[in-house]
Amino acid sequence: MSQPRRRRTAVLLGRLSLPERNFLADALRTETVGGVLLLLAAVASLVWANTLHHSYESAAGFHFGPSALGLHLSVEHWAADGLLAIFFFVAGVELKRELVAGELRTPSAAALPVVAAVCGMAVPALVYTVVSGAGGGSLQGWAVPTATDIAFALAVLAVIGTALPAALRAFLLTLAVVDDLFAILIIAVFFTSTINFAALAGAAACLLLFWLLLRAGVHGWYVYVPLALVIWALMLNSGVHATIAGVAMGLMLRCTTRDGERHSPGEHVEHLVRPLSAGLAVPLFALFSAGVTVSAHALGDVFGKPETLGVVIGLVVGKTVGVFGGTWCAARFTRATLNPDLTWPDVFAVSTLAGIGFTVSLLIGELAFDGDPLLTDEVKAAVLVASVISAVLAATLLKLRNNTYRRLYENEERDEDGDGIPDIYEQDQPAYHLRMAESLERKAAEHRRLAQLARRDDGPDNI
Repeated sequence: MSQPRRRRTAVLLGRLSLPERNFLADALRTETVGGVLLLLAAVASLVWANTLHHSYESAAGFHFGPSALGLHLSVEHWAADGLLAIFFFVAGVELKRELVAGELRTPSAAALPVVAAVCGMAVPALVYTVVSGAGGGSLQGWAVPTATDIAFALAVLAVIGTALPAALRAFLLTLAVVDDLFAILIIAVFFTSTINFAALAGAAACLLLFWLLLRAGVHGWYVYVPLALVIWALMLNSGVHATIAGVAMGLMLRCTTRDGERHSPGEHVEHLVRPLSAGLAVPLFALFSAGVTVSAHALGDVFGKPETLGVVIGLVVGKTVGVFGGTWCAARFTRATLNPDLTWPDVFAVSTLAGIGFTVSLLIGELAFDGDPLLTDEVKAAVLVASVISAVLAATLLKLRNNTYRRLYENEERDEDGDGIPDIYEQDQPAYHLRMAESLERKAAEHRRLAQLARRDDGPDNI
């Protein structure tokens, strides 16, 4: 009789495949540079706004663009509605890649980051609602602490957690991508007041054309870039936030390779657009969105007003509890088990990084309190304070776990046979063990030769 087939137990945060790990390493290197530029832009924005406030307001509020096309926007809105669409386009490509070739390609693998992301958004929203509601504040900002900033979180991770296991890095990257997707849905559903159905229908028709051209294999930036601009303009005029156009186009790109292709179209386009997103679009958005007046009184208001206090607690506490709690529940109530090389403090340390909510949190804050400039600035200040607290807390915890990370990192990188591939990926290959056997035999022969020389030197006269 044949034995009944045993169901495999999923491993939470298990070892990645070698191609996935190499892709993740490249992404982290890019995000590190983008995170540093984002930080510099945020600091420059704060310095500019607090030293030359009038010139900052004049620059951010300067309007330009064709009024007839509904594109006579301020610099601040061009950054938030225009440049940030490029960021969301890259996020859409990342999400598509995860869905077809990454951590989200199978339901069992996708469950963990999706559950963690959902819990990491639901808990902060609940925390904000409780804190702000208990203090008699507005509940409109419930979505502000739900978003995680990919660039900042991965930049901190890459700088501080240099020896962090690749699986934990992939978990954070996938979590942040899923988090961005839900943030986009929140913007589309809850922050769209009036809809121009004619413009929306035009955007949908152009998106269909975009998809058909991709399916037909049409090449050339001169085809897609003008079409993308038309889609973005129609989406902006429809009343739906224009960043939705970016993520929609990103999701349409093919992210799997075909015969004769070294890279998929999605990977190629992402490689071209990511520097524009990380090096220009996101830093400029931060420059014209993070400029809030900071003073002792303003910082006191962050912890004194129910809305701003709800944002701070939601990001610092709610995000950490939600992400960690969602991961723990996946291990507790499913067949999944935590990677035996990791401990729950490792997961908790990475979960604190989710509290860094900058780019999308600032955007949602502007949308939630549109019409109340004072409260908008106070909420922005709360996002900045919470992001700094989360970054410091995460850096401290990652440093405390560094010895554990270092040991795991060295195990992942060990290449004793010298073929350029870490040994951990070759444990099931006979050729690897034969190479190791030959290497050990050579070493054994060398030690036997040295032993014979030592015996000659220690001849009878020396005994």
